[in-house]
Amino acid sequence: MVLEAAVNIPEKIRVVIADDHRLFAQALEAILDTDDRIEVAGHAADGAEAVRLALDVNPDVVLMDIAMPVMDGFQATRQIRKHRNTACILMLTGSNSRSDVDRAREAGAVGYVTKDRIAQELIDAILEVVRR
Repeated sequence: MVLEAAVNIPEKIRVVIADDHRLFAQALEAILDTDDRIEVAGHAADGAEAVRLALDVNPDVVLMDIAMPVMDGFQATRQIRKHRNTACILMLTGSNSRSDVDRAREAGAVGYVTKDRIAQELIDAILEVVRR
């Protein structure tokens, strides 16, 4: 069973980081750079840019901040999923609010990681959603 799941994982998991805080986005990339299975395919600083980039580069996973300018992460997730219904979007937020979790799921996100748990959980969360 584990071998079957491993076959479905791309050789390199391509990730887009969508977060308006440049230093946080750079920290995410530094975390991801520690794993040879993952490569960052691009950065977006707002929701509209995240949609354009995700549709252009077709990443395996989009790490989507909830609170961004121009278009928030919920709206951007809905737009990406509208055009690419198989897109794997992991929502990132500082909030642990139940309503944010519910809104993320309703928008089409496949997972949710709070920013205080990023270092411990991010790579595992990416690998998990890619296996689905």
